[in-house]
This record gives sequence, C-alpha cells and structure tokens, in this order.
Amino acid sequence: MIKAVIFDMFETLVTLFEGKTYFGEDIAADVGIDPTLFRKEWHSTEQGRSTGKYTIEEGLAIVLKRLGVYSEEKVAFIADKRKAALRDSFSAIPDGSIRLLSELKKRGIRIGLMTNTFSDEREFIRQSILFPYFDVSLISYEQGRCKPDPSLYSDMTRLLGVTADECLYVGDGGSRELYAARDAGMHPCQCTWFHDRAFEPHIPCAILEEFDHADQPLDVLDNLDRNS
Repeated sequence: MIKAVIFDMFETLVTLFEGKTYFGEDIAADVGIDPTLFRKEWHSTEQGRSTGKYTIEEGLAIVLKRLGVYSEEKVAFIADKRKAALRDSFSAIPDGSIRLLSELKKRGIRIGLMTNTFSDEREFIRQSILFPYFDVSLISYEQGRCKPDPSLYSDMTRLLGVTADECLYVGDGGSRELYAARDAGMHPCQCTWFHDRAFEPHIPCAILEEFDHADQPLDVLDNLDRNS
C-alpha cells in the first residue's frame, strides 16, 4: 500500500519554462560570450552549485573569471535576472499541483520533496506556497548530495517513516531519478505534463517507456491507487 508520495520540484510541480526564462544562452548574450563556451564552464560548476559548495553568485564569479569577463556588477545583474525568472515560475504554479498535494493531504498520504537545487532556487522553494505541503524536504543545496545518490532515497523513507515499497516517486526523469527510485525499491512514475514546454537546447528527459506515466498532475492519484 502506498503511504507516501515523493516529488521532484522542477518540471514536476513547477516549470522553469513559464513567463520570463533566463538560461545559459541568455547569460552568455548578456556578458558577450559564446554560449557554447559559457555552457561548458557553467556545467563544470554545477555539482558545486547543487551541493552547497558555491552560492549562485560564487558560481557565476568563478565562471566569468575563467572566461575573462568578470565584474561584481555582472554577477549581480545576472543573479537578479535569474531571480526575476524564478519569481515568474513560482508565481505561476499550476492549480493541478496544488490540487494534487491537497488531495494527498486529505488522504493522509505523507509527502516528500527531493530536488537538485541551487542557492537561489532553494530560497524560492522554501518561500513558495508548495513548501508547507511537504512532510520532509531533501534539497541538494542543503544536503551536500544530489540525485541519484542512493543515500537520499534511503534517508527520505526513514524520515517519512515508511518503507521504500510504500513510496510512489514522481518526477520528470532528469538526473536518473526514476532509475534510482526503482533501485531503492520505490514505485517510480514519470510525469510528462510539462514535457512540451522545453525548447532547444533544453531537451527534456525522454519519455521512458519502462516506467508508469502521468500526463496530468491528478493522474498521479490513479497511479497511487494502482500501486495500493
């Protein structure tokens, strides 16, 4: 019987492809750098930004210094534009996300959050209307670990007070999260309701036919019932 549902955050409960968007190619244009060069350096700091080694500002400073275009003003400018884009995303949380979380609460289902997140994203998550729904939150920036680290999955079940077999894991599939959930003994479900929002070069995780799917947030309830 399913006693807990664990959610990814981005492209699961909220999408970054809503309203203002501000991605690597936009940053590169703002600082006058080839986007391919910027993405390479930006990616090299991703693990550190995701695990609390660098704030978003510190990560930006490292990258801009490597590319020879650093200034404090540029870091502040980019960080502010990221926050504006995140504000748009978290101001447009779909009603389906709220309805799903509310229904799970009504059913007495425990709810977990497991997300790979930078410092600025962490702040928006904690301030969002979604956050009070979570009984347990494991945010990579705070944990010093990222999905698909198996220890995150075992810690989540322990903190929720359930077994892995009693957990439904819902995510878009990035960071091999669904494979790790399956390996941990959970019931993985790939959500696809934001799949068509992504645009080049931000390819979403492919549809993974080996997993159950939910095309709309409330479809998760059907998946929960099938596994209970």
